Amino acid sequence: MTMETVDLRSDTVTRPTPAMRRAMAVAEVGDDLFGEDPTVRALEDRLAGLFGFGAALFVPSGVMANQIALRLLVSPGQEIVCDADAHILAHEEGSPARYGGIQTRTVLGERGLLGVEALEGALRPGNAYTVGTRAVALEQTHTRAGGTVYPLETLRAVRRLTERAGISVHIDGARIWNAHTATGTPLQEYGSPVADTLSVCLSKGLGAPVGSVLLTAAEHLPRARSLRHGLGGGMRQSGILAAAGLHALDHHLERMADDHAHAALLAAELRDAGCAVRPQETNVVLVDVPGAEEVVAGAAGEGVLVTAPGPGVVRLVTHLGVGRQACRRAAGVLAALMGEGRRTGGGSAAAEHAQQWKESEVA
Repeated sequence: MTMETVDLRSDTVTRPTPAMRRAMAVAEVGDDLFGEDPTVRALEDRLAGLFGFGAALFVPSGVMANQIALRLLVSPGQEIVCDADAHILAHEEGSPARYGGIQTRTVLGERGLLGVEALEGALRPGNAYTVGTRAVALEQTHTRAGGTVYPLETLRAVRRLTERAGISVHIDGARIWNAHTATGTPLQEYGSPVADTLSVCLSKGLGAPVGSVLLTAAEHLPRARSLRHGLGGGMRQSGILAAAGLHALDHHLERMADDHAHAALLAAELRDAGCAVRPQETNVVLVDVPGAEEVVAGAAGEGVLVTAPGPGVVRLVTHLGVGRQACRRAAGVLAALMGEGRRTGGGSAAAEHAQQWKESEVA
């Protein structure tokens, strides 16, 4: 019996469900560059309303949404302040400097999160001889820290600080849906009350195949649309893609609690096996282990796909494409590779576990 692959590399690996494909197939469309795609407009209006913003812009990717937002808030030669491991720095190809002429200043956050104390000494007013800080960028949830959630009160405190300093706040909310799911905080509280711009991703936990949305003030929308076009993000009958996002909001948001439960299961089983699992809050599990790349390769040989974001870290991300039984099998394979079996020849231990799983499935 062939075991099905368990793909825990990212929540971006999901495939559109049959119902989502049907919604895409029947979507009403028009030319979005002329502002004539009704499904895109519906998605933008819905998200603007959910988060309390005046306008929204559908874009192909979260990277593009973040970079447009930063350029709306920060002029060339000015700076943003963000966590040292922020996605906009670690995973966006140096785009703030490359495309926006924006300087970045980093602060070490507590598990990726920046509070008022960390930020107060980092914000610079700027003058004729000093670069001035024009925005703070936060990440909700924080990817490289393991899906950590910004407490709402921290966001409010940062907002009060930046308002006093006369600077803006951008929130990279690629996984803001997970923060909402974990805390029950209304989406609107995570939106305009605490940020000037917000990016949200449709192709991670929500399971749409493509797309992110930038949320901003209505007066910024014309420039945002121009920046999108200049970055190559102008799309035509993109309602086919927007329909997937609308379907996901209707059908995939509430079920994200399952992803968190599956991540908690993975964390618990690996921890019980003696693995060094970091605190888990949402759908991301980080495990500290020597030889992480070897673990990744060994797990792949047993049909379990994970990543190593650092030389001593293995990352697992749950999503709508993996269920409880698949997570339990993955935990067994990984525990064998990371634990005692790995020190004495982990491949054989993982293979033994996989064989036991096959037999239990047949039984």
